[in-house]
Amino acid sequence: MKQISLARGGFDRYSKTTKRAAFLAEMDRVVPWAQLCALIEPHYPKAGRGRHPVGLERMLRIHFLQHWFNLSDPAVEEALYESTSMREFVGIDLGHERVPDETTVCKFRHLLEHHELGRRIFEEVGVHLQAQGFRLSTGTIVDATLIAAPSSTRNASGARDPEMKQSKKGNQWYFGMKAHVAVDARHKLIHRVVATSGNVHDGKVLPQLLHGKETAVWGDAAYAGQGQVIAQHAPWAQDFTQHRGRAYKYLSPMQREINRRRSKVRARVEHVIGVIKRIFGFAKVRYRGLAKNGNRLFVAAALANLFTVRRPLLDGLRA
Repeated sequence: MKQISLARGGFDRYSKTTKRAAFLAEMDRVVPWAQLCALIEPHYPKAGRGRHPVGLERMLRIHFLQHWFNLSDPAVEEALYESTSMREFVGIDLGHERVPDETTVCKFRHLLEHHELGRRIFEEVGVHLQAQGFRLSTGTIVDATLIAAPSSTRNASGARDPEMKQSKKGNQWYFGMKAHVAVDARHKLIHRVVATSGNVHDGKVLPQLLHGKETAVWGDAAYAGQGQVIAQHAPWAQDFTQHRGRAYKYLSPMQREINRRRSKVRARVEHVIGVIKRIFGFAKVRYRGLAKNGNRLFVAAALANLFTVRRPLLDGLRA
């Protein structure tokens, strides 16, 4: 049995379970670590004559910390030195070992990006949740949200990211990428996610967001006029996208009432987007290019699904 060092045990007389420690304890129990490690293991470096690689599950835990607390590679290294709860979540005892440095963290992230493992993590979490009873219903809510990118040209290349584009929302212009999501109307779980440049219209991605067995599709006014697309890709679905007024053709009182009723269901997608952007802090891109940020989006969507249903999952584990 490994002895606990003084660095981990300490001499503190009083303690309190913080919100961060409670959150990490919950996520530790609901994340399917074994399945996700088995997914990544074929691509992970094997021990050889040189320095042994850091344990796979440990690196995956560090990677998830980056998503939950919006930490860069150097920031997560420093946070692990500073936070006892984070070290306990990862399984690091400073009395016996050091925290993996930022270069090691960066290489692990690049491995996930190179093999497109973000998408596979998202799919594996979906399979796991369906096995726990969270099966897809026949209703889908679609939406898109802008993820901002730096518009400054003060960088090594002297140019903005060529894969990020401008998009106008209302009278305001935004620069960055778009995250298109499809959410199950019953469980509020993301079942499709697509990353595009900011100038791609929401309606163009709609076919990629439908699983085909829907009987109802909800969306905001950006999806108005997509009835034929919905009929083609989800033949049994009713179009519950919101009505949209154009130019001087204002909505009638009946159309506004219909929009209000549909918004009660459609608003559920905003809760999920709020988890990704507000709780996890993914409101701005951290990397250049759609591939890297798309990989981050897939992992964030997988973790958002686990976060959304963590309480029912924990209740099931206690039963």
